[in-house]
Amino acid sequence: MAGGAREVLTLQLGHFAGFVGAHWWNQQDAALREPTDTQEPPGELCPDVLFRAGRTLHGQETYTPRLILMDLKGSLSSLKQESGLYRDKQLDAAIAWQGKLTTHKEELHPKNPYLQDLLSVEGVLSSDGLWRVKSISNGKGLPPLTTAATPEPLIPTEGSIRVWSDFLRVHLHPRSICMIQKYNHDGEAGRLEAFGQGESVLKEPRYLEELEDRLHFYVEECDYLQGFQVLCDLHDGFSGVGAKAAELLHDEYSGRGIITWGLLPGPYALGQEPQKNIYRLLNTAFGLVHLSAHSSLVCPLSLGGSLGLRPEPPVNFPHLRYDATLPFHCSAILATALDTITAPYRLYSSPLSMVHLADMLNFSGKKVVTAGASIPFPLGPSQSLPDTLMQLGGATPWTPLSACGDPSGTHCFAQSVVLRGLDKACHTSQLTPGTPLPSLLHACTTGEEVLAQYLQQQQPRARSSSHLLLTPCKVVPPYPSLFSSSLSQQGLVLDNPPTGAGESIPVLGALRSSSSLSRTLGDLAKDLTKLNLRRWASFMDAGVEQDDLGELLQELCSLAQCYQLGDSLTD
Repeated sequence: MAGGAREVLTLQLGHFAGFVGAHWWNQQDAALREPTDTQEPPGELCPDVLFRAGRTLHGQETYTPRLILMDLKGSLSSLKQESGLYRDKQLDAAIAWQGKLTTHKEELHPKNPYLQDLLSVEGVLSSDGLWRVKSISNGKGLPPLTTAATPEPLIPTEGSIRVWSDFLRVHLHPRSICMIQKYNHDGEAGRLEAFGQGESVLKEPRYLEELEDRLHFYVEECDYLQGFQVLCDLHDGFSGVGAKAAELLHDEYSGRGIITWGLLPGPYALGQEPQKNIYRLLNTAFGLVHLSAHSSLVCPLSLGGSLGLRPEPPVNFPHLRYDATLPFHCSAILATALDTITAPYRLYSSPLSMVHLADMLNFSGKKVVTAGASIPFPLGPSQSLPDTLMQLGGATPWTPLSACGDPSGTHCFAQSVVLRGLDKACHTSQLTPGTPLPSLLHACTTGEEVLAQYLQQQQPRARSSSHLLLTPCKVVPPYPSLFSSSLSQQGLVLDNPPTGAGESIPVLGALRSSSSLSRTLGDLAKDLTKLNLRRWASFMDAGVEQDDLGELLQELCSLAQCYQLGDSLTD
């Protein structure tokens, strides 16, 4: 790989993971397509960590995500499983059999207008029947991309988005998509609903060999693979798929980092579809325990307020207006947080590897961590970073994203914090010499010192790592219009805002090992003990034994105890 990048292979397991992943890859693509005359600094985040260079059969250079995704039959809509990027129509037509042929054609999904328009922007079908990709150089030394700078494609409407492929902006490699044909995405029958069903998928030679083959393909071309990031649905049977996949990665690629993001869609109603809610609880509990056994870190991600049975309202962002019932909205927010908190192991200069990041956060058995983000970071146009942090006082500077409740008053054992997208002139105080300093933060001489000093003030006994990046987070279409009118084009908070949405925003993101997990995991165990499993025998019939549930409760209680405060840690 160019520049000696420490590569990461991404796995997306499940349909909501596909939504988060689509936004994630769109944001990476938007950063790659940044014009070369931009004022933003180049070279902070290394795209080669996530993308791979390739070449089609006809010599066309490509740059596609290093990605394996698994979803169910019927989830792709009009997107081709084998991708259109490497397809050779002449080879499709070459059939060795000379006898009589009978052709059976499956009814096609109607072509999504956004995807159709995207293809027309990015390539043409030439007269010889071959797909020709329009490629441009982004001026940063990368291989030509498979996306074009102009004209802009049609923007999908929220009403037109049914599946994640309806708004995916990037082309995928033919070895990226792996479909589980035995279960259906739509309909009431044949659903992947339970943890045991998911585990059994990767016990079948057909699917296990397909996953292993794709892993070997991507891993063997890496010069220095630092690890795997796994985006996995926790609420349904994909929690079992993720558990078996993490076990496979742990056994086959010892010493590599495995960071798992356990994803849960928006809030739920307790009275509606009780079976789905009970299954969600069981799948989440089994998923967290089994994933933590084989991952370096596990972080649940959700805009809901609770992992347990009692529903809580969705979290609030002061400058976002989102619909918590829309996966398109929820996944965009979670992807933006992910794009920020994963930055330490994607840096060009002095990156913190996945293994080292995990080691810093997961000591003493604390493999489950929480996430939080301020989207956007609330800096006013005339403010400095010390001004904004001082105004926050003792309040938590980010919105919690792990369904662990209000983090106020909890103890942080270790944390990794990233602040990105602030102009360098705002990093330190701009007070006139001789002016009394409002706080110790105003005495700092660098932005990095300001952020580190603030974190030390907030959690003096925590083990902290912090990064301050100039590069903002890209939120160009098809990212949804979530931002309030009080934001400038650069995502700054204005008193008299102009009309129009910005294309980039500053974001503060954090990964934390916190005492809040003691309560969250303990409450999850309490909810499980209240269940009458005789009413939910179908979950057990899917491959989970009664003894498995007993072990689950023991493991949850053991995990919860890891986050209890001892006398030496109390504030």
